[in-house]
Amino acid sequence: MTIGIECHVQLATRTKLFSAADNDAREATPNSKIVPIDFGLPGMLPVLNRRAVELAVKAAKALNADVALESRFDRKHYFYPDLPKGYQISQMYQPIILAGYLDAPLESGETVRVRIHHAHLEEDAGKLTHKDGYSLVDLNRAGTPLIEIVSEPDIHSASAAKAYASELHKLMIYAGVSRGDLYHGNMRFDVNISVAKHEAKALGTRAEVKNLNSFKSVEKAAEYEFKRQVDLLESGGRVVQETRGWDDTKLITISQRSKEDAQDYRYMPDADIPPIRLTSEQVNEIQANVPMLPFEYRNSWKELELDISVIEALLSNQSYAKLVDEIKQTSTNAHARRVAHWFASAIRPEDDVTVQQLSALKPAGFIELADMVEADELSSTAAKEVFSELLVSDHTAREIAEQRNLIQNSDEDEIATIVDAVLSDPASARSIEDIKAGKDKAIGYLVGQIMKLSAGKANPALAQKLLRERLR
Repeated sequence: MTIGIECHVQLATRTKLFSAADNDAREATPNSKIVPIDFGLPGMLPVLNRRAVELAVKAAKALNADVALESRFDRKHYFYPDLPKGYQISQMYQPIILAGYLDAPLESGETVRVRIHHAHLEEDAGKLTHKDGYSLVDLNRAGTPLIEIVSEPDIHSASAAKAYASELHKLMIYAGVSRGDLYHGNMRFDVNISVAKHEAKALGTRAEVKNLNSFKSVEKAAEYEFKRQVDLLESGGRVVQETRGWDDTKLITISQRSKEDAQDYRYMPDADIPPIRLTSEQVNEIQANVPMLPFEYRNSWKELELDISVIEALLSNQSYAKLVDEIKQTSTNAHARRVAHWFASAIRPEDDVTVQQLSALKPAGFIELADMVEADELSSTAAKEVFSELLVSDHTAREIAEQRNLIQNSDEDEIATIVDAVLSDPASARSIEDIKAGKDKAIGYLVGQIMKLSAGKANPALAQKLLRERLR
């Protein structure tokens, strides 16, 4: 199996690539986010969005790629109802982002390095909705700024394709390049896949599965297409170069059209848009504002010795990663490790945490919570409850614990008095005999009685320790 992936990334600009129309059309009425330039009406001239160029320069840093100090736009001609001009403005010959690479972590703990051939700026086309006997055209998306990131065919398994797509998604969000909303098509993956016999010198004929918008669909489409092509070749057939669609319900690919080559689009330079000329100083200034990227967080956390699952859970949300790293820098590794595990395991579906709340989180509250656990003031269960409230509350960890009556008693003298009371209770006699007879599970009843007498506040570990000392 050999896979190369083209990813269309919608840039997080306020307006479109060549017009002043609103770039956010997620919930908009069809054809409400357009201006005459998006229609391609006669006399309408494109004006390049400076912010889109800046975001492309940031993307280059995330991709370990150089920026072309001079890049140009070309016209890619094809005739379709969602493309009113009859051509798409793209960068065929001089793209803004040159060769780079990214390292995608696999579930096994290994990484796969995928080289980036290039990435170019281009505008998106509109959207067609096909009905029985007719089609509807929505041009809200026409002119949306994209970068198309083209990988080399360095991927050789469906799981590696999924890992690459996932890592690319994180990189674009962390760098501030895209909002990364997969549901609304902010990132769409085209998977080019071919098969060849083991140790073959040449690659097989590729098929392109278009417009995948989830990591799972990237993986499943690669699995299915590999099997389809292998079965076809082994039965004496041949693979044809074509574009295929993905049916997410049936989990199959479907033939759509024969695959065009570059010459079919009649590329030519766009005479209406001057070249983009940058200086090294401008590139450095823009890239200096790129925040920490996923691979930088992974390197920073090596000494925390976190499991891969915990690391990926943290990296699933930039606010989690930033907070844990701030705790690591301002407190101890033990505190950072504990908080990391809370973020990975204690956030529940009902914890409706907004982006604004997450961005307002401060390390001090979580450090205080970790201190309380280390001081045996909170059980692990109570700590998770305080943690969940800390995500959405303005109160401190201690205030939350006190309000919810969660602080446990670790005063040895007070708990010893309760232990003695439980042991002297005739109802405990049977459990005491069982423990002395080697039936260790019976201690659970005694601990339960201690918790009951202490209204749930006794430190259960300390209570069990005192019980065992008295029953020796």
